[in-house]
Amino acid sequence: MCNLYSQTKSQDAMRHVFDGMLEDGEKLVDETGNLPAMTGIWPDYSAPIIRGDAGKWRLTMARWGMPTPAKFLEGKRTDKGVTNIRNVASPHWRRWLGVEHRCLVPFTSFSELDQRRGAPRNSPVWFALGQDRPLVFFAGLRTEWTSVRKLKEGEVTAELFGFLTCPPNAEVAPVHPKAMPVILTKPQEWRTWLTAPTSEALKLQRPLSDGMLQIVAEGVREDGA
Repeated sequence: MCNLYSQTKSQDAMRHVFDGMLEDGEKLVDETGNLPAMTGIWPDYSAPIIRGDAGKWRLTMARWGMPTPAKFLEGKRTDKGVTNIRNVASPHWRRWLGVEHRCLVPFTSFSELDQRRGAPRNSPVWFALGQDRPLVFFAGLRTEWTSVRKLKEGEVTAELFGFLTCPPNAEVAPVHPKAMPVILTKPQEWRTWLTAPTSEALKLQRPLSDGMLQIVAEGVREDGA
């Protein structure tokens, strides 16, 4: 499962790559403030997402980790969140599959822990669509939720997100044979994910085509290229 990714492009790049999805009269409102390059985004970090809200699109911040199913919280004092979502048939996740809870998560590269024979333990392998790390999106879900994520924080209400996973493609499978994030590369896919009926949107929960990803870094905890 992907528990580390990067987003190193500028806010202007995030806004303009999204332009290809906009229809007449639509615009993207940037609510993120002054964002630095994010070379290593870990679970519970705050990161940018794009979501719809009352007929407009918002570039806003959210914490990575959706609410954990209750059965996994028994006896625990905190809910650290679920970063990757695979079983969308689960009643826990079905409540968040409507358009009001879907989002796009911009990224430039993501990592999986190397499970190839002989690989160092817990060594990240970074994937991107090319050495120049073009900006693309994970298919995400988001919600506002009240919980205790860290004891020192106490109870907080926060905007949360996670993203869907699917079987790995040819590039990811040797490194991580169980899953990879759902990656959307085309404006029409972005619009479908954000606006289509659930049954149509979930057709996008499939591996990226073989040959589209490259390994761009190995053995490092950040990808700042």
